[in-house]
Amino acid sequence: MSREEDSVERSEKPSAKERMAIPRVEMPQREGRERNKDFEEVNLGLGEQAAIREAQRCLQCKTARCVEGCPVGIDIPGFIKLIAEGDFLGAAAILRKDNNLPAVTGRVCPQETQCEVKCVRCKTDAPVAIGWLARFVSDYEVEHRSGRPKASAAKTGKKVACIGSGPAGITCAGELAKMGVDVTLFEAFHKPGGVLVYGIPEFRMPNRVVADEIENLESLGVKIETNVIVGRTLTLEQLTGEEGFDAVYIAVGAGLPSFMNVPGENFKGVYSANEYLTRSNLMEAYDARADTPIIRGKRVCVIGGGNTAMDAVRTSKRLGAEESMIVYRRAREQMPARAEEVAHAEEEDIKFEFLTAPVEVLGDEKGWVKGLRCIRMRLGELDESGRRRPVPIEGSEFEIECDLVVVAIGTRANPLLTKATAGLKLNKWGYIEVDDNMMTSIAGVFAGGDIVRGSATVILAMGDGKCAAASIDRYLVGRQNG
Repeated sequence: MSREEDSVERSEKPSAKERMAIPRVEMPQREGRERNKDFEEVNLGLGEQAAIREAQRCLQCKTARCVEGCPVGIDIPGFIKLIAEGDFLGAAAILRKDNNLPAVTGRVCPQETQCEVKCVRCKTDAPVAIGWLARFVSDYEVEHRSGRPKASAAKTGKKVACIGSGPAGITCAGELAKMGVDVTLFEAFHKPGGVLVYGIPEFRMPNRVVADEIENLESLGVKIETNVIVGRTLTLEQLTGEEGFDAVYIAVGAGLPSFMNVPGENFKGVYSANEYLTRSNLMEAYDARADTPIIRGKRVCVIGGGNTAMDAVRTSKRLGAEESMIVYRRAREQMPARAEEVAHAEEEDIKFEFLTAPVEVLGDEKGWVKGLRCIRMRLGELDESGRRRPVPIEGSEFEIECDLVVVAIGTRANPLLTKATAGLKLNKWGYIEVDDNMMTSIAGVFAGGDIVRGSATVILAMGDGKCAAASIDRYLVGRQNG
C-alpha cells in the first residue's frame, strides 16, 4: 500500500488528493469453472470496508453529471456520501426515494454506459463503482431493516390499473401508491416480476431479490392479481368501465420473439430465447425435479450477441452442455451485451463464433436438430445503428455440429392486448404511440417501457414508469378539478 493510500485508511474525511489516490474496488466473484455448474449468484457483493473505501473515491462534485446519466434521477452523490460515513441505512433510504428496485438495478443496470460514464474520474482513471455501491446498500437494507416501506400520503380515492409487473409496471405502481392512489397490478403469469423473473437467470439476479421487492410493493398497498391476461381474461374497456379504474398504465413489455426465418427453424430442438429462459427461470426447469421439461443439449448454439444471448448460453452450460457457443454475425466490438456479461461467459468456457451468420438449421430424419449451416461475414459500411453492417463472404459456408439452437436476436411487441383494444394507436412496428405525457391515443390510458420504446434496459423501463406515474397523477388531479 502506498503512503497516500495508507493516509486514506486513517482519514475519516479524506482530501480530494487522497480520494484520487484510491483505486477502484474489485467485485468479488465465484470462479468461472466452479460456477458454470450451478445457478448460484456469480458476483458476491462488496463488504462494508470495501464499500466505504469505494465511496471515498467520490469527489462529491458540485455539478453531479452522474445524476444526468440516471434514467430515474437518483441522488447519487447523496447516497454515496452516507456510505462513506458508514450510514448504510441512510444511504439506502436516499436510493429508494427515487428507485423502487434498487437491489435489481444494482445487479443488472448498465451503469457503465449511463451514470458511471458521466463520472468525472473517467478523465483520469476509473469511475466510481456506482452500481456496486447501490447493490451493497440495498442488500444491507434487506439484512438490517426494521420494517418495510409504507405509503404515507393520504388516500386520493382514485383507482389505477397497471398492466404488467415488470420494471415499468412495478415502478409506476409504487410511485402512484406513494401518492395515495389505489393501485392494482395485473400480471399474465402466475408469478409477478415480469422479465425480472422469466428473463434473467438466477446466477445474475436471484429470484429472492425480486420477491423481496414485490413484498415492498405490496407493503405500499399495491394489490397484485396474477394469471390475468388483459386482452383475453379482461379487456381494457372493462378496466375503465365496469371495473371502475380512473386510469390505466400499460407496461406489458415486448415479449414476442423474433426468429431468423431460415430453413429448418421449425426442427425440434430450436427454442426462442424467451421460451428457453422462461422454462428455466420462471418454471424452474433448471432443477431436474421440476415438472417443466427443457431440452438439455450436449452441443448448444445460441444465436445473437446481446445480454439475453449471454443469459441463454450461460444457462445451457449450467444445464449440462458439453459445449456452449455464441454465434454472432458481427465482431466482438459490436456486441450489444454488457462487457461484464461477455467476460463472465468467457470465464465459464463459453465459445464464440464471431462474424458468422446461420443460413440453415440442419435436422435428422426424425426432425431433430443436428447442426447449423453458417456463412462467414465481413464488416461493411455503417448501418442505421452506427455499427458496421455485416456482409456475407461468398463461398465461405461451413457447418457447426449441435443438437440445440436458441435464437436470441431480439423481441417484438406482443399484439395480444393492442389488437384487442379499439382506438389504440400503434406505430408501424406495433408499439404503442404516446404523447409527451406518456398518454396513448385513448384518454386516461398511458403506456411505457418496452411496449413503447422497443426492447431496452430495466432502468429505462423504470424511468418510463416514474414519468408515467407523475403524468397519471396530474391527469387525475386535472379530472378532479375539471
